[in-house]
Amino acid sequence: MKRIIISLSLISLVLGGCKKDLLDTTPYDQLSSENMWSTDNLTVLGVNAIYSAMRLGQNTGSASGVELYQYDRFAVTGMQRDGTDAMLLGTITPGNALFSTNWRNFYEGVIRANDAIANIPKKSPSPDAKKARLIAESKLLRAYFYYRLNQVWKGVPIYLEPFLYTEATKPRSTEQQVWDQVIKDLTEAINETNLPNRYAKGNIDYGRVTKGTAYALRGKAYLYMNKWAEAAADFAQVMAAGYRLHPDFRTLFKEANEQSDEMIFSIQNTGIVNLGSTTQFFCGTRSSFGSCWNTYLVSPNGVDLFENTDGSKFDWDKVIPGFKAMNTRARQVYFLRDNMTTAERTARQNLGADMTKYLPTGNEARIKAAFENRDPRLAASVITPYSTYNGLFSNVPATVTSRFPFRAEAATNGDLRTDTQAEFYYLHRKFVYEGNAELLNRAFGPIDFPIIRYADVLLNWAEALNEANDVTGAIAKVNEVRARIGMPALQRTDATKPTFVTGQADLRERIRNERRVEFINEGVNYFDELRWKTWKSVKFDGGNGLRSIWGANIANFTWGGDHFYTWPIPQAEIQINPNLTQNPGWPN
Repeated sequence: MKRIIISLSLISLVLGGCKKDLLDTTPYDQLSSENMWSTDNLTVLGVNAIYSAMRLGQNTGSASGVELYQYDRFAVTGMQRDGTDAMLLGTITPGNALFSTNWRNFYEGVIRANDAIANIPKKSPSPDAKKARLIAESKLLRAYFYYRLNQVWKGVPIYLEPFLYTEATKPRSTEQQVWDQVIKDLTEAINETNLPNRYAKGNIDYGRVTKGTAYALRGKAYLYMNKWAEAAADFAQVMAAGYRLHPDFRTLFKEANEQSDEMIFSIQNTGIVNLGSTTQFFCGTRSSFGSCWNTYLVSPNGVDLFENTDGSKFDWDKVIPGFKAMNTRARQVYFLRDNMTTAERTARQNLGADMTKYLPTGNEARIKAAFENRDPRLAASVITPYSTYNGLFSNVPATVTSRFPFRAEAATNGDLRTDTQAEFYYLHRKFVYEGNAELLNRAFGPIDFPIIRYADVLLNWAEALNEANDVTGAIAKVNEVRARIGMPALQRTDATKPTFVTGQADLRERIRNERRVEFINEGVNYFDELRWKTWKSVKFDGGNGLRSIWGANIANFTWGGDHFYTWPIPQAEIQINPNLTQNPGWPN
């Protein structure tokens, strides 16, 4: 039961006469109501309001840019269709709303957590065991918000008591001091005997954080601190808590499996207004329920990372000899539909296509071969050329096909329709709803959004072991993830096979690529690249940009400088708190 979010919808009614509504998304200048903790029910609602802070920044009128999955636009695996994001153009400044919105949202989560931690012991009439559990949850959630702050700012002010946002004048603590506080809060949550290891599917408290969540998040914090042994030990505790991989990757992202043993920490969604996901709205298509927008796209660079089923790297030249040497506009010919009209052929030729290589009755089959015999996560995560999607036509379920150039939708054998018909892009499939029975409103999807799942833990665990020179142990963890989708195991015995691992450096890159393909559209990859210091090479080098399927740049990306690995302190915050110092490389 999604008790947390359902009860949140009642908070404003319950607190009708109170000073503060905890669902307010901009309550930065006042503390929570003095009455918030006066009953057992209000105590629970007060803690639930900390969970609701993870939803701050969600916008159903247009993409906010600050929901977790939307950060994939910065990763090697994702793009945004207009190609004008100031971060990727290298022109972003400390005054950009990306920075100020995140700063305020994360600190609002801290404010709510601090209020609970301070006031539950003093004011709540709840049973002692329940209060202890709720305080542990609050500390864990406070650690999460400080974790998010420290990921990108690398040192922020630490507030551990209730405070007024407009009177927050502490200077920044160091990055290490913030990690130490994150570790302290998570350790105290782990040590709380009333916090369970995990909740089973169907438990009335499913969706609340657990010891398993705390171990997973603490392990992630240890990775930032290069404490490999401590991270590996924590990830082992997640396994001991009973978390496991869901057996089927594709169905993992359906509502029926949102409470599987793989999900460790999720944003709880429901189809209720303002309490659902927006993934389908901004990652879907016009052929999706509600006529959705393909604001966020999958990058060709990310698609090319999906291996062949024998574990070898995908290579376009092995599918179409000479492909990579061709002009990017010329090679669009390989992606064109069969039986094009004379007008269509002329139009594509005028746009640079080498029509001498066009096959009127075999073009589609030739390009489809490039996506066959690939890692099954590709077909589960991405709508590739000439694959089908279970969409709608006239509000009735219809199987549509991704073809180019687009002609028309239809009840049978129609084309998939997008907002970007002038170009051909890879589209998201993961978290994009199918047919007309999976949701009631395009802006409020009911499927929970994972923040941490067990595959994430396994691959982080593999990284920790590999960095500690336990290559064999690391391979075993990677192979658990690969086995789930039927990919061949990595090994160190047969050097003639593409799965052979030469050593630590080779495995490091394999682990990173495994994460890149596993977590498409989950808001993981960008933050990985920042931590690994690989963001420049994978996203900007080689003239990368917003690219069509055939690799032509629609917009170019420009690296702004190495200081982009750390976000600037928002200009608005420096104006409020003059004790804040700016990160190096950014203007004051």
